[in-house]
Amino acid sequence: MTGFVSFVSSGPGDPELLTVKAADRLRRAEVVLYDDLSAGPILDMTPPGAELISVGKRAGRASPRQAHVSRLLVDHARTGARVVRLKSGDAGVFGRLEEEIATLRQADIPFEVIPGVPSPCAAAAAAGIPLTRRGVARRVQFVTGHDVTGALPEELNWSALADPGAVTAVFMARATFPELAQRLIAAGLPEDTPALMAEGVSTPRQSLHRDTVGGLAGRLAVAQREEAPTLILYGALAE
Repeated sequence: MTGFVSFVSSGPGDPELLTVKAADRLRRAEVVLYDDLSAGPILDMTPPGAELISVGKRAGRASPRQAHVSRLLVDHARTGARVVRLKSGDAGVFGRLEEEIATLRQADIPFEVIPGVPSPCAAAAAAGIPLTRRGVARRVQFVTGHDVTGALPEELNWSALADPGAVTAVFMARATFPELAQRLIAAGLPEDTPALMAEGVSTPRQSLHRDTVGGLAGRLAVAQREEAPTLILYGALAE
């Protein structure tokens, strides 16, 4: 008796930004394993009696191991349940999707992946700017701001990230951005390159702050830690 797993991308947090397919899977779910950033009003779409299991990972907090999360997917699917794995943003962008899919394939459990609105797209929309600009910003790149230890990754392509003609989105960026900015400037990125810090995009906690790479790095170096998810865009941003 084998169930089915739907990897549902919840987008940045606003239920109205869910796809029709994502909303359908949530309404029919029997078990939902959800990330911290997918909690809140989106979970209200699940039916009464659905089992809701928090498996979110947040920096600086005790979090379930990835192997445990993957095992839960298999165990619940083997009961014949309709399982939703609810992931923030788009499931395929820094969402540990590959590990969970590999486990399901090994267990011969069918699944689907439902895409969603990536947070850089939602942040740019909230700020009223495009991510690309004809003749100015022809490339968009996504990068994570920390590795599994919480530190700035060492294997980053600094020449690509310091390209002022690209728009770069840094996920999970708050803690390491001062160091990241220092490395970018050393690699040739102008200190006055435009930057946008977006917190809690599409939620009641949304906050947008426009600055420069150097200015934002200085601000974050002395700022208190915030709980809202933070994304930073920098590069050839429109005014």
